[in-house]
Amino acid sequence: MSKKVLIITYYWPPAGGPGVQRWLKFVKYLPTLNIEPVVYIPSNPNYPIVDESLLAEVSNQLTLLKQPIREPYKLANFLSKKKTKAISKGLIPEKKKQSIAEKLMLYIRGNFFIPDSRKSWVKPSVSYLSTYISDFNINTVITTGPPHSLHLIGMQLKERLGVKWLADFRDPWTTIGYHKELRLTEISKQKHLNFERQVLQTADHIIVTSEVTKVEFKEKTNQPITVITNGYDLEKTGGVALDEKFTLAHIGSLLSQRNPKILWKVLQELVTENETFANCFQLKLVGSVSNEILKTIQDYSLTNYVDNLGYLSHNESIRHQKASQVLLLIEINSEDTKCIIPGKLFEYMVSNRPIIAIGPKGSDVETIISETNTGNYFTYNDAINLKSVILKHFKAFQENTLQSHPIGLQKYSRKALTKKLTEII
Repeated sequence: MSKKVLIITYYWPPAGGPGVQRWLKFVKYLPTLNIEPVVYIPSNPNYPIVDESLLAEVSNQLTLLKQPIREPYKLANFLSKKKTKAISKGLIPEKKKQSIAEKLMLYIRGNFFIPDSRKSWVKPSVSYLSTYISDFNINTVITTGPPHSLHLIGMQLKERLGVKWLADFRDPWTTIGYHKELRLTEISKQKHLNFERQVLQTADHIIVTSEVTKVEFKEKTNQPITVITNGYDLEKTGGVALDEKFTLAHIGSLLSQRNPKILWKVLQELVTENETFANCFQLKLVGSVSNEILKTIQDYSLTNYVDNLGYLSHNESIRHQKASQVLLLIEINSEDTKCIIPGKLFEYMVSNRPIIAIGPKGSDVETIISETNTGNYFTYNDAINLKSVILKHFKAFQENTLQSHPIGLQKYSRKALTKKLTEII
């Protein structure tokens, strides 16, 4: 007889973006390991990105519970629909460039909605799920955040019913990069810290996506912590021909703070110095890109080389990923981002295309790329080596020998990661 597990998540198809992939894939493989997932989601969410194609990955055998949620982002549209949508995607402009409306929205979001704007879903969810859990004899609950308010649902269900509770952190809480952008008062900062401490000390088991986050949380709790990274699924995209141009492609959002001027400078030098490179080169951007990034690209005279495709479905993104010559992975240059391992990294690793990653020294991404031999990692002050590697890839492109040579990827497959999850359940 299968063991039932209740999974509480905000992001679920037709939501697009990286937040939905992790538990969509766990839910896909749990039944093959004798675990029956029951998924609880909002019935009227306000998803900033929608990808209808992901609905095809949801089994019609899955028990899906839904309850309504009050979405403050819908109310915020009266200030500026465009700015509200951008902020909800994480496209927060630099402080000195923020409008009065943006400053107001960030202040309200940070200080009136603690831990986040979905906090109003906690009380009705606890009431509804308490009855469901009792009626269907469920003894294990999993919450995944962000939004981290969902962990408060798990904490209250544990306190009320004594269920086993696993708290999954796809990102850290109080040390996540955007937290500093929310214009928090000292009182609000303390409230966030208090909620974080309560969750970390109450959950029966904590799951994180990176070793850096595990080290951080071990300073805050004695509860067991397990690293289960994101991973890859072998997507069926059919035969994909490589781009004819020497394409450097970034898949996913490029936030204002994720602006690799070192890369733009190197590419500007290459197109200026090397006519053959200039004739072959193309910068392909798939996903939401902030205006600050596009302005910087323009400042480095690279606009004519850009193919800005905007947000595409997951399947379309994978096709562009496999067709591109080189894949770019960019992270904010900060201590706070060392723990961030974008889900796309693992899809990059099985695409057979070399990765060029730029980020802070000592990050988990640097370790994974090195261990799997899937590309090169650079810090923000390593322009000489970055330029050399791009030229090396360009030469291989000209000789039709450009590809990656990965090792040890199997442990990052979604099936292997789901098996690791079941050992905790």
